[in-house]
Amino acid sequence: MTQRRFVNRADELETLRTAFHSEQAELLVIYGRRRLGKSALVREATTDIDDAVYWQATEETPEVQLADFVTTASETFPLLEDIQRDWEALLRALGRQDAVVVLDEFPYLVQSDEALPSKIQRVWDTQLEDTNMTLVLVGSSISVMEEKVLGGGSPLYGRRTGAIDLPPLSIDDARQFYPGDDPDTTVQSWGVFGGTPYYLRALDPSATLAENIQARILSEHGVLHNEPEFLLRTEFGIREPQTYYTILRAIATGNHETSEIANFAGVDSNSLGSYLSKLRRLRLVERDIPVTANPNATRKSRYRLKEPLFRFWFRYVYGQTGKLVQLGDAAYEELVEPTFTDYMGPMFEIVCQNALPSLLPNTYQGIGYWWHRNHELDVVGLGSDGTLVAGECKYTTREMTEGDLADLERTAQEVQWSRDGGEELTYHYCCFCRSGFSDGLRSTAAERDDLSLFTPSDIIE
Repeated sequence: MTQRRFVNRADELETLRTAFHSEQAELLVIYGRRRLGKSALVREATTDIDDAVYWQATEETPEVQLADFVTTASETFPLLEDIQRDWEALLRALGRQDAVVVLDEFPYLVQSDEALPSKIQRVWDTQLEDTNMTLVLVGSSISVMEEKVLGGGSPLYGRRTGAIDLPPLSIDDARQFYPGDDPDTTVQSWGVFGGTPYYLRALDPSATLAENIQARILSEHGVLHNEPEFLLRTEFGIREPQTYYTILRAIATGNHETSEIANFAGVDSNSLGSYLSKLRRLRLVERDIPVTANPNATRKSRYRLKEPLFRFWFRYVYGQTGKLVQLGDAAYEELVEPTFTDYMGPMFEIVCQNALPSLLPNTYQGIGYWWHRNHELDVVGLGSDGTLVAGECKYTTREMTEGDLADLERTAQEVQWSRDGGEELTYHYCCFCRSGFSDGLRSTAAERDDLSLFTPSDIIE
């Protein structure tokens, strides 16, 4: 499978290019955790812009940062060589040129000069707002970007004209990097490597998925072997890293309720919320509630790891260094393969949830999980037309049967959901199965309009 240098991001590119050609001042903010391709995005967007200045900050002194910026910007605007080494003066001069200016790794600038957001705010309000300049602030430290740029207490609050919280690539875009072409391998590849561009570029498309997992993650020399640890230490420093590791491991190994996580991690339940909040802000942990519930009123919460690589790493790598070294090249076969199907079950559910709008086109008020007491559904879609889509996912080696359908129909009747207007609900049932369906279930589906059967081939292709 041929790897492309840059994949999709069509909506984000359109946002940036529209701003670059706008006839008014634009202040854009691009943020998101590391490895998602923010720098690649802005470089791609500025490829055909002659008056663009792209500069990436480093962790150095303010004087060195300013000198480096001038050196880079002067290649496009030589007049800057004669401008005072001061951010306000430099930005003012670039504003008079209606330039496109990208300040990448903006948090490094803020950490060396906490007054910089105030300086940008002042020159923006007094000079730049009346130009056609585009200023783009890019940052990987979500905490710094939210507090110093996006938050209500920031001097730049209310100035931005656009913001991009960059997500991972979808499975449809990411599959161009995965090894193999068959749909089940695509699902499995997403279940381990997800859609983070840096992780995808590490893959060898000529090797099998198992070989990639062994060489890239399990091997002590693998490029992704210590990736979660690197990212967490970069974001949180050396403050309590083990607590975050233990919480993530708790969730990765099946502890989803707050009480379960607190007990596993040995963290006081009253302080757990602060840790989870920071992990959610980093887009590593996601809070699930029943899809029919009011997020502001329900006390039902479950937490899951949002980044597939982290879920895999905390299940199979964290705390297993000695065993991995001992097993060597046999680590995948001995440690992962026996439980990989079990690991993939929850990942398959997420793939099915994400695919639902394409498989059954509708305008959905919500798509997600649903549970109540002893009842649970893997996929529920709340259609704006009053259709409640109920789905069951089986990532197993056995086919789904009419008995599975009967269980699904009974559970769906337990869902309490009232549409605006109170009209009677219409039900549609979906069976998602890795291994296909029995002849009896296929015959039933052929006779019913309210039942759909989907395999990985249907989902991916």
